[in-house]
Amino acid sequence: MDDKALAAIAFGLYALPFEEFVAARTAAAKAAAGSGKDLPAAVKALPKPSAAAWAVNMLAIHEPGVLAQLSELGQRMRSAQASLDAAALRELARERRTLLATAVETARAVAERQGRSISAPIAADVERTLQAMTADEGATAAVQSGLLVQALSADGVDTVDLDGAVAVPGAVPAPRATTQGRPKQPPATVPDEEEEERTTAEPGTRKPADQPRLKAVRETPRPASPSVLEKANAALGEAMAAQEEFARLAADRQSHLADTEAEVADLTRETRELRDRLKAAEEQLDSARKNLGTAAAEAKQAARAADKAQRSAMLAQERVLRLGNTRD
Repeated sequence: MDDKALAAIAFGLYALPFEEFVAARTAAAKAAAGSGKDLPAAVKALPKPSAAAWAVNMLAIHEPGVLAQLSELGQRMRSAQASLDAAALRELARERRTLLATAVETARAVAERQGRSISAPIAADVERTLQAMTADEGATAAVQSGLLVQALSADGVDTVDLDGAVAVPGAVPAPRATTQGRPKQPPATVPDEEEEERTTAEPGTRKPADQPRLKAVRETPRPASPSVLEKANAALGEAMAAQEEFARLAADRQSHLADTEAEVADLTRETRELRDRLKAAEEQLDSARKNLGTAAAEAKQAARAADKAQRSAMLAQERVLRLGNTRD
């Protein structure tokens, strides 16, 4: 199967409005029928994205600059975490909240331009997905691909689970090999102590000019590893940033709960009023049906009386005519 062809089809499908995906996928599978059996089957197997994943894909396609800002912020957060910079982590966490709020509102606007509004639960999934991309480079690549099929989440400790999250995993570039945002150190160009001892023990294997260089390397102080206090401060910074994040999330959920409770109360009151109106209408209907039966019976009786009166009038008229003829 042509993986590039599948990726090209997928990029086109996941860029469509939400309601058009299924029909377009069916049409694309039929169009690929001439390429053998594997490609049409793979196209049919492309999953429809969740509403939140679709909204994130729209953001990646129509507003990639928003995701670029979050990606750059994620790199800085991972670097601060790697260097145990608690103060920087707290500041970056506040910056992330601002960027996430802006990104979610932008996702709402883009989705509405594509014909679909975003509810509060879907917006929460969008925010969790965008937050996950700031915590993990693999998640960043998945979100920016525009091929997301499900929302992502991160707990700040483990890497983001991307299993089944992207429609065509092979189309997503692999993240650079880094360690929590810390760039890889270039390989050392000077020999270690064992190499130095071995070469100095073998005459003629190293030039005398190298000795000052080795001495300078020995005398260069090695960077001290973080102390227990520094690690504790970094952990405190991360904990405080997480506490602020969860406090904000809890406040948002509480606000959403209050709005939902108010909506339920309004709907309950409206339902009660509609039931009362329905009951009154049913009583009126029963009364009208009874009146209809009485009116029908009275109308039938009146029609019979009218027929009888008409016959009586005709007989009276005939009698008058006969009497008139007899008198003549």
